[in-house]
Amino acid sequence: MDCALKAEQLTKRYSDFTLDRVSFCLPHGCIMGLIGENGAGKTTTIKLILDLIKRQGGSVQVLGEDCSKVKEHIGVVLEESIFPENLAAGHVNRILKNIYRTWDEEKFHAMARRFELPLQKNLQDYSHGMKTKLALAVALSHATRLLILDEPTSGLDPVVREEILDILMEFIQDEDRSVLMSTHIVSDLEKVADYITFLHRGKVKFSQEKDALLESFALLKCSQADLAAIDPSAVHGVRKNTIGVTALVQRERVKGDYLLDPASLEDIMVYHIKKERLS
Repeated sequence: MDCALKAEQLTKRYSDFTLDRVSFCLPHGCIMGLIGENGAGKTTTIKLILDLIKRQGGSVQVLGEDCSKVKEHIGVVLEESIFPENLAAGHVNRILKNIYRTWDEEKFHAMARRFELPLQKNLQDYSHGMKTKLALAVALSHATRLLILDEPTSGLDPVVREEILDILMEFIQDEDRSVLMSTHIVSDLEKVADYITFLHRGKVKFSQEKDALLESFALLKCSQADLAAIDPSAVHGVRKNTIGVTALVQRERVKGDYLLDPASLEDIMVYHIKKERLS
């Protein structure tokens, strides 16, 4: 597979956490969602990809090259603003056009107008949503081919989140562009993601096409006795209730006349994590 971003066996050790041989491939022209609970290793993975921290194993290729060789083509949006609060958006534009050889001032101003960003107002007077929009405007205003976002929609209202998702969908209309997006708002990924990589306790639980993933799992509602008759290896988490159980199961491995409901990405993530915690 031709990858816009390829991580192989990425490893980073801390005293209380290890990112353990993380591997995945983001194809060109696609959006990949990076999901997992707090502390699963999503931000560590992104920092390793961007070469912000030193890895202790593995490799990363961005657009077929080492990250340092293609920085002009990587746009980054982090959860917290990276720009000094005493700057205005107009100052940010003037600074970055002297940093990026491919800086497109006209595009930046067009994005600022689209996002209704006041160029003369200091960032300390921006709302959280406005700061996120500014970061996205910056990320899209040079020759970006890979967009990396770490919790870009966290704390934003649904209208702003939809606006950002629309921008991402527009971005990948050019099949030479791709997006890696880490988020806790898994429902956003159901709308836009092509691939999902699920991290749990520093390891990849799965990395595959979103539609295939959603098709492979289902929620089974049944009695305890019915659940006992099903192959245990097909069950990936159970939630008990007053009238029986709801279980996350592999759809094709459940035989018989059972009620199977669609499972969301959030269901798949939560049930897997609960099973791991109980094992």
